[in-house]
Amino acid sequence: MKEARHTTLYREYRPQVFEDVRGQEHVVKTLKTAIKNKKTAHAYLFAGGRGTGKTTVARILARALGVSDKDLYEIDAASNRGIDDVRLLREGVYAMPFESPYKFYIIDEAHMLTKEAWNALLKTVEEPPPHVVFVFATTDRDKVPETIQSRCESYTFKQPTRAVLADTVSDVAKSEGFALERSAADLIALLAEGSFRDALSILQKVLSVSKDKKVDVAEVEAVSGAPRGEVVRVLLKALSTKDAAGSLSAIQQAVEENFDMRTLVKLLIHRMRAVLLMRFAPELAEILARELTEADVALAAEIAKNPAVTSNALRAVLEAHAHMAYAAVPHLPLELAVIDICGEAKPQ
Repeated sequence: MKEARHTTLYREYRPQVFEDVRGQEHVVKTLKTAIKNKKTAHAYLFAGGRGTGKTTVARILARALGVSDKDLYEIDAASNRGIDDVRLLREGVYAMPFESPYKFYIIDEAHMLTKEAWNALLKTVEEPPPHVVFVFATTDRDKVPETIQSRCESYTFKQPTRAVLADTVSDVAKSEGFALERSAADLIALLAEGSFRDALSILQKVLSVSKDKKVDVAEVEAVSGAPRGEVVRVLLKALSTKDAAGSLSAIQQAVEENFDMRTLVKLLIHRMRAVLLMRFAPELAEILARELTEADVALAAEIAKNPAVTSNALRAVLEAHAHMAYAAVPHLPLELAVIDICGEAKPQ
């Protein structure tokens, strides 16, 4: 009987050294050089989307500076955001480290601190004791006061590309003893929306139900609730012939099967992009073949031969995706986009 897992994949495979960090080479290279040259800062601002590795890199930085767990303090500003919390922190920084060169403070979700808390912290950030290093991690740089930003060394964490995420989940799956079909890895990467944490969370759910250690795209669809590939293909084929009724029927089928509409649109955008690339840059077909299933590649190649799927059509679907977040009927923006696309004059 297999022993139950108590550690999430994201925690288990969290990078421990700079060399393990993926997708943030610009940050890693600069920090490593600063450490080597003994030119580290007393305060850093790490800004970027959720799950991009801000806290992970902060911990690696702490270890690289010789900070032990006893002298590493992680504070969630979403829960400790008031002036009283900051006063306690401000008093604590003047005590010497237990056993390290520095006391290292990671302030997560830093943008959640109140204005009063920031004001109370300003002087400490401006003139900290020589044994203190701050890292402010935030998903919303604009909410961090300029007075704080100007006193920090700032780094922007990029969202990892889909290829980087797909490679990551493939490598983790292999380490766990599973073979992950490339199109399955790409679907996980697409669903993760630029977050390592979300990608590995989806992978963990998929691996937990896999029976034969070989994971294909259908298993990812089933576990994640993503629309089946066939539904997306039916919709794309109907759009390519400007068949409004067929397109709307495919959308309705997705609604009835409880598929997430934003995911359906993302998958459609991905396939429409493949069609345009195959038409205008056929030399990319081999690369696209690694991202898509055989059925998707065959359909994209077929549709690429006629001009029905246009850049304007893709633009309309992109706009629909942007509007879905606040639409009264989630799938209405997609239906309107389909009607507009199919209402264009058919190619002669």
